[in-house]
Parts: sequence; C-alpha cells; structure tokens
Amino acid sequence: MIRVVIADDEALIRTGLATILSAAGDIEVVGEAASGGAAFTQARALRPDVVCMDIRMPDGDGLRATRKITALAEPTPAVLVVTTFDHDEYVFGALESGACGVVLKDSPMDVLVAGVRRAAHGEGLLDAPLTRRVIGEFANRRTRSAPDPGPPMAPLTPREVDCVRELCRGQSNNDIAATLYLEPSTVKTHLSNAMAKTGARGRVQLVIWAFRSRLVDS
Repeated sequence: MIRVVIADDEALIRTGLATILSAAGDIEVVGEAASGGAAFTQARALRPDVVCMDIRMPDGDGLRATRKITALAEPTPAVLVVTTFDHDEYVFGALESGACGVVLKDSPMDVLVAGVRRAAHGEGLLDAPLTRRVIGEFANRRTRSAPDPGPPMAPLTPREVDCVRELCRGQSNNDIAATLYLEPSTVKTHLSNAMAKTGARGRVQLVIWAFRSRLVDS
C-alpha cells in the first residue's frame, strides 16, 4: 500500500484528492496538512511514501517544506507537486529542491494516480510533458545567467550518458532498457551511478544537471 500525505491550504482540494487517491485501491491517505510547515511535521512523523504538495500556499512555505522533506533521512518521502500553475518558476524551484514531478490539479484522475505510483517507486514524472517543459525552460534560462556548474565528480561512462539522455526524453527504466538493449536492473545501476557522480538527489535533479551541462538540449 502506498502511503500519502496531502498538503493543500484548501480543505475542498484536500478532500477531492484524498477521494481520488483512496479509490485507487493501492493508495492510502495517512495525513493531510493545510500548510508547508504542517506538511513537513507530518512527513517527518508519518514517513509516507509520497507527499502531494501545493507549493503556492498562503504561508509561502510550500517550497521550503519541499526542501526540508526531501532532505529527511531515509526512508525519505517523495514530493509530488500538485498545482494549478502550469508555467511558474516556483514549480521549477520545487523540482530543484528535490520534488520528483508536477501534476496539475485539473489533470485527469488517472494522471494523478499514476503520478503518485511513479513517485512512490522512485521514477518521478519525467514522462509528463509539463515536467519536461518546466525543467527545460528554467534550467536553460538559469544556465545562461549562472556560472558553469563544472564537471561531475567523475566522468560519466558512455552507457551512463546514453541512459541519462533517454531519461531526459521521459523514458522509464523499462523503456530505456528496451531502447538500449539492456536489463532494467542495469539501467537502474547506470542512473544511480550518474546521480552519485553529479551529486543529484533524484532523477529530476539529474535531468536538470543534464540540461545545465548541455548534455542534452531542450
């Protein structure tokens, strides 16, 4: 069972999301929070698999809560941004801080459920056009105005580069494996090695690094 905390300042939204997720059968909503501070408190105490986070809350701390939640010791909850904004720099800030993807509140129910499932399994939502667009636009925008991020701690192997590039296209482990004629477990190892070498805390941060280092273009 996937355990979820929902963070949103509107009670009606929390109720709606909880109803959708609970109906999936394999998802249990274990907590709700009306602010980022409360979301962090619940994430630390309950250690859910996923926190569905609205980053634009009146107290302004959804982004700060994302940073704090993704910095928790293992088992670290995944943070999935659930927002009404589909073109907002706050969303990219959440992705930079370790959130694993973005889902719009008006998305079809199956998109939300799939997003939570992928987040719980560590795959993020890199197949979502919204997430890729936000990453591509803001990572490249900040690259033009920021210092060179420099090389990773160790160079990526050719196969690690191949896997990262496929990841940036939105491919899952199984998709990458089929494309590159590898075992899914081998793909997972290559991506884990790439994250360790680049200092990325997750797949989304690895994709951000790839855009900023010009390994791929948007």
